[in-house]
Parts: sequence; structure tokens; C-alpha cells
Amino acid sequence: MKLLPVLVLAALPFYCYAESTPGSGCTLVNQVISQAIDLEVSAEQFIENLREFIPDAETEEDIIQVKQCFLQQSEETLTNVQVMVDAMYKSVWCKAY
Repeated sequence: MKLLPVLVLAALPFYCYAESTPGSGCTLVNQVISQAIDLEVSAEQFIENLREFIPDAETEEDIIQVKQCFLQQSEETLTNVQVMVDAMYKSVWCKAY
């Protein structure tokens, strides 16, 4: 059952390949990252926004733990996460930007 999330993540780049969006090149990935580090988005809202991609309760619990981790961070840390993500997208190794 743990193979399913891996397959979903493996298929995501094909979905994103057709899009031409700044950042990751994929609107969906950009939205997930933004919502993950947004303190105004609760864990429950985050789960509901990702519901179609969550195959089971175990995965849901894992996602809640990740979101809770971000909710416990300071604004400065979350700003630095966004700076890091932007730097990765603008790097020479990332062709999507």
C-alpha cells in the first residue's frame, strides 16, 4: 500500500509537464507548498484541499503531521522556507523556471 503514494508522486511531474507556471512549473505543487507554509491554513483545511490525492488514513495522518510541523514554526522560519523554495526553482539545476 505504501507504493501508491510513490506512484502518485511519480505521476505528478507528467501532470505538471503540460503546465507553464513560474516556480515549480506546476500550479498544483505551488499551491500545496504555499498552503503547507501558510499559518492561516489549518491542518483540516489542508487535508480537505488534498483529499483527492490521499489514498488512506495512514497517509492522511502523515500529512497532518507535516502540516502541524509547519504550524509550529515562526513566521521568520516559514519566510525562509519560501526563500529556499524560490532559490531551488531559480537554480541552474531546475529547468522548470
